[in-house]
Amino acid sequence: MIRLPRLSLVPLVLVVIGCAGPGSAASTGPAPGPPSDTLRTGGIEGPRPIGRAAVEALPVPDLELDPPEASEYEVAGVPVYHLHDPSLPLVDVFVQMEGGVVHFPRRELGPISGFSTFLRNGGTTELPPDSVSRRLDLLALQLGFGSGGSGSYASLNSLRSTLDEGMELFQAILTRPGFDREAVEVWRGQELERVRRRADNPSGLAYDEFNRLMFGDHPVGWVMEEADLAEEHFSAERLESLQDRLLCRERLIVGIAGDLTWEEAEPRIRAFLEGWPECGEELPEPATPDLRTEGGVFILPRELDQTTVIMAHTGGLRQEDSPDYFASRVANLILGGGGFTSRLMSRVRTEEGMAYGASSLWTTPVRYEGLLGAVTATRSDRTVEAVHLLLEILGDFRSRPPAASEVDRAVDQIANGYVFAFQSSRQVVSRRMGDLAQGLPEDWLERYLAGIQNVGPDDVHRVASRYIDPDRMTILLVGDAEAFGPGLDEIGPMYRLATDGTVTPWDHP
Repeated sequence: MIRLPRLSLVPLVLVVIGCAGPGSAASTGPAPGPPSDTLRTGGIEGPRPIGRAAVEALPVPDLELDPPEASEYEVAGVPVYHLHDPSLPLVDVFVQMEGGVVHFPRRELGPISGFSTFLRNGGTTELPPDSVSRRLDLLALQLGFGSGGSGSYASLNSLRSTLDEGMELFQAILTRPGFDREAVEVWRGQELERVRRRADNPSGLAYDEFNRLMFGDHPVGWVMEEADLAEEHFSAERLESLQDRLLCRERLIVGIAGDLTWEEAEPRIRAFLEGWPECGEELPEPATPDLRTEGGVFILPRELDQTTVIMAHTGGLRQEDSPDYFASRVANLILGGGGFTSRLMSRVRTEEGMAYGASSLWTTPVRYEGLLGAVTATRSDRTVEAVHLLLEILGDFRSRPPAASEVDRAVDQIANGYVFAFQSSRQVVSRRMGDLAQGLPEDWLERYLAGIQNVGPDDVHRVASRYIDPDRMTILLVGDAEAFGPGLDEIGPMYRLATDGTVTPWDHP
């Protein structure tokens, strides 16, 4: 049982309008006496609370959440999570597969990036893509595919009545993919066009180049190029080689949620796993990035009316069960992750009118430290002013403890959002699978909530003063350098950045 913070109460005024007069039913009985200004309870008299005080005096029990928990089993050596939910005649099946771009060299970037799409749209060795699509429609099945840096996932949503046929088709797609050449070429053509038009999206360009600056030759810093999409990278032999390394039993986590008891689910999962081959060679350990530590101002000139501003330095923290980690989550919400109430939004947008929005970033990956900084976009002629303001806000947040009300609001915002992690059985199961894939403890979400609720103003001040350093910021500006005006050279050394990642000293007068 988990205790949540009480919700604040808003005064409620009840107005009764009537026309009861003498002789009406409403006027029968003794006439009421004058209103009393005292409240008698248990023989004790005291002042009668009014307005908001009356509402806040109402007894409100503590809110308690008893979230559903997925049961963990092992079938054919594979971890399986199950949650029975008979509310609807639906079943969800999830497959988490270890192995992603972080495990492979740069030459595999293209095929790894498209691999999930090839599974979904490439048919099977027995059925072409259009036959698979018709089969999905006939059985009312929904498939989902996706990938991240360290793995990929696939999901099946089925009516209980068509589950057996659905799982048979799902297994065929994952274990006997067809890699239809037309589907592969469609994806490759779309990616080539996206690469060629990358510079047309200023914000996307800014994030790509900033990651390349900070992470260098690491999968997070890799930017897709035309050479990564060369046709030879997508041969049938290359894709089948990836299949052998990624689609094998020892790298799986499976989940099943919905209108199926474990006694009903277990034989179906066992049959589903029979079609998976055993893994051969081990996956290489993911590379740890060598993050940039030198500051500086990098300008990527573009003829635009608005400048995208990204600044950050190494964040110093990973996602872990530690007081600093939990305090950093509250600090990030107060600084710039909490919408209109955050420091950055209040100053940059509301008070100074420099931008539509401004936010902080404090990323905390599981395996290595992330980045800490701020992001905004502003009018070209206010670029220098905006950079100085962001640095000022970061410095002020570092030097002065936040108000207790700010911390309480941030903690309550996180804690009150906790219930949304348990909206459905499929959400509970998929979250637990994700925690296991990242190596997080079984009760991570409960630990997270408890850790957040223990954060106070001194904790936020401790992590802010320890980890935030405006003088170390790497600052990227994507916009019209002719319109920036003077003042940037006061922040740090200046460099010109090209869209291919080339860095040269800034030689603009």
